[in-house]
Formats: sequence, structure tokens, C-alpha cells
Amino acid sequence: MAKLIYSMITSLDGYAEAAEGGLGTGAEDPEVHTFVNDLFRPVGTYLYGRRMYETMVYWETALDEPGRPPHIAQYARDWQAAEKVVYSTTLDAVSSAKTRIERSFDPDAVRRLKDEADADLTVDGPNLAAQAIAAGLVDEYHLFITTSVVGGGKRFFPDGVRLDLELVEECAFATSGLIYARYRTR
Repeated sequence: MAKLIYSMITSLDGYAEAAEGGLGTGAEDPEVHTFVNDLFRPVGTYLYGRRMYETMVYWETALDEPGRPPHIAQYARDWQAAEKVVYSTTLDAVSSAKTRIERSFDPDAVRRLKDEADADLTVDGPNLAAQAIAAGLVDEYHLFITTSVVGGGKRFFPDGVRLDLELVEECAFATSGLIYARYRTR
């Protein structure tokens, strides 16, 4: 049985999306990007909402751009190799290979995906993750915490949820100040 992982960059005050723009620095750090590459290379399936998919579909053509650093090219290859499921009621078509659209988030279907998968899955984006968390589907939480406090936006963890987690790994990146923390559900 595969794990379902929820991972995002988050502000120091817990927002996965800031109300007024960026979450601060860190993700563009080559050391952080290489760490992310290594961490998520084994992922077999990405679960996205429409907005997150529209952000991530960049990786479908990233290899076409000349002069890409090796860590960017590697992430593009890994992303292209994985399956993608986009949950959307408004998206008419996808523009990446190995991608399908589902019109609604069905917890039982995701449970079956986890049961049948040989590789881990991720759920990306705070709205879709909130549904997976509410259904008790998320096995691990990977937070990349920036040095910024943004004061509002969409929270990494949805309101009204109580979770008891176990810290299983942490890493600090000196150049960017970003902190990685991996938690497992108890």
C-alpha cells in the first residue's frame, strides 16, 4: 500500500497561499530544489486541483527551454514520468501526458489508488488536501517552511482539523533559511 503525502511550501505562520502573493524565499535555492527532486522522485501519482495543476503543468515543457540547470531538468523529467489526476469541474482538457481529469474528489477512489499503487502519491494544494485530510487519507505531511510571516491566506492545515503527528525528519537549509519537516500520522 502506498502512502498519500501532502507537501507544500508554507509560511512561518502556516499559510500555503498568501493573501497577497508570495510566501518568501527558499524554493528557488538549488540546494532545496535538489532535495525536493530526491524526495519526490519515487512519487508515482500527483493529485491536483485545477489551480495547482495549471501551475505545475509548466514542467511538461520545461525541458524545451535551453540552458536549464541540471536540477530543473531532473525535476521536469521526474514530473513527466509520473501519473497526474486533476480534480476539476471546470477544466475541459489537460495539456500534459499521463494526466486525467476527475470531476469530483472521491475518497473511496483515492483509497483504492493507494491500495493498488506501487509508488507513493501526493496531494497538492490546500483545497484538495483539506478534502483528503478530512477523509483521513493523508499519511505524511511534508512542510517546507519559509522565513516569512504573511499574516493571512489559505492555511496549510484546514480549520477545524485535529491531528496528532510524529516528527520523523527535519532539515534546515543554511542559504535560504528554509526548514523541511516531515510528519507521520500517529
